[in-house]
Amino acid sequence: MSRTVYSCVYAADFPAQALLRLRPDLQSQPVVVLEGHPPQDTVCSMNLRARRRGVSLGMTRLEIEELGGIQIFSRSAQVESAAASVFLEVAAKFSPRIEAAGSDKACTCVLDLSGTELLFGPAKQLAARLHAALLRAGFRTSITVSDNYHAARLKASAERGIVLIPPGEEAMALADLPLTSLDLGDDYLEIFAMWGIRSLSELASLPVVELVMRFGPQAITWHEQACGVATHVFEPVEPALLLQETYEFENPVDQMESLLFISARMIECLTQRAADRLLSLASLSLKLQMEGGQVHHLAIRPALPTTDRKFLLKLLQLQIAANPPQAAVVSFSMTAEPGVSQKMQLGLFAPQTPEPSRLDVTLARLKALVGDDRVGSPAIEDTHHSGRFHMESFQVNRRAPALKSEGIHLALRRLRPPLPVHVRFRATKPETFSTRENRYLITESFGPWRTSGCWWSNAQWDTEEWDVLATDADGASLACLLLHDCMQNEWRLEAYYD
Repeated sequence: MSRTVYSCVYAADFPAQALLRLRPDLQSQPVVVLEGHPPQDTVCSMNLRARRRGVSLGMTRLEIEELGGIQIFSRSAQVESAAASVFLEVAAKFSPRIEAAGSDKACTCVLDLSGTELLFGPAKQLAARLHAALLRAGFRTSITVSDNYHAARLKASAERGIVLIPPGEEAMALADLPLTSLDLGDDYLEIFAMWGIRSLSELASLPVVELVMRFGPQAITWHEQACGVATHVFEPVEPALLLQETYEFENPVDQMESLLFISARMIECLTQRAADRLLSLASLSLKLQMEGGQVHHLAIRPALPTTDRKFLLKLLQLQIAANPPQAAVVSFSMTAEPGVSQKMQLGLFAPQTPEPSRLDVTLARLKALVGDDRVGSPAIEDTHHSGRFHMESFQVNRRAPALKSEGIHLALRRLRPPLPVHVRFRATKPETFSTRENRYLITESFGPWRTSGCWWSNAQWDTEEWDVLATDADGASLACLLLHDCMQNEWRLEAYYD
């Protein structure tokens, strides 16, 4: 059996990295993240450029503003949670066994590399590919490969870059690490400081029996970790595929350009994550949190699943223009539904059809002009009320069944909107009806056909329909449908028969 090899991936200053991965324009500027309630909020994370400017953990907002030229953000738990999901999702490409071991200010995961040599090569080559993949996803990490789980974790949190610990040299690799690398607690660290113990090598040189007598059984675990021989029961997790990105603005945003700037980066990340699993994006849903607690929802659904970033961004731009938020946006999240791309096979002599993406953009522009409920394909509703239908989105892959002609049929052409008419009766049948322009004499009438329903709602109806044959003053014949609205006591010319 092959030996067990662990690879620990450590992302320091994760609150800052989670915010900057969606803001590539701020990568070259000093950035700090504050936590707490103003004015007592303090620095909890920063990037390297801010650290070079003299920023340290625990500094207040006032002290940061005195330095000048530093971008200040508030910590966001939602943004960090979404970024952590992406972090584990990228790591899962290199090993099916992953254990999450993050802390409050860092994101850490440990991969079991056993059996991955045939797929990714030696451990050093795998670590380099993993480091490059996380860098493309927007994370700066340090990676340590070791046969010991705890040795890999301790070394990764203390070093930068890629480190390989040869088998049997774990104690030597951990010797120079400070004692604070172990999670001992402030009280125990103070005691060890009084004894002059400040590194793991000094802790490893102490007798185990004496440590247990003074600190209890937990001292055995400390000593084994310092020597690089501590055991661990691996508890793998299976990251779920959740195509979601979240961002919170430092100040409320009321300009569409700012929303589209962040949306472009979100769409880029979502399409890349879907493409890595050989998937496309079937739909995008946006949830915009506005000032005052209101929530604005937007959704786009292309005719076919796609990974075209510019196309999706154009659809989103048209959707926001057609349904703009009514207040400044504080935060928003974007969720994608994965789908499988479909390829259409065209015949050699078949006429070329428009691309689905061009059709989607055209429909989006029409919806922006006339409204969402006025563009699409009409679908008849499941009701006995005549003329009831609603609009559905066009489906490119839907093929209507071919209708076989069996002779001449009578067509009913409805008027939109119906034409008001005045009807005169003789006995129990209509005799004449007139519009604003013409008067018609009814020669034959069939009816009435009575329908009613929905008495329990505001959509209640009660109507009578008459099929009539009529002639005008010039002798021209006409076949039409007259409708009597019994609730409103109104007559309307609903349709013509052809």
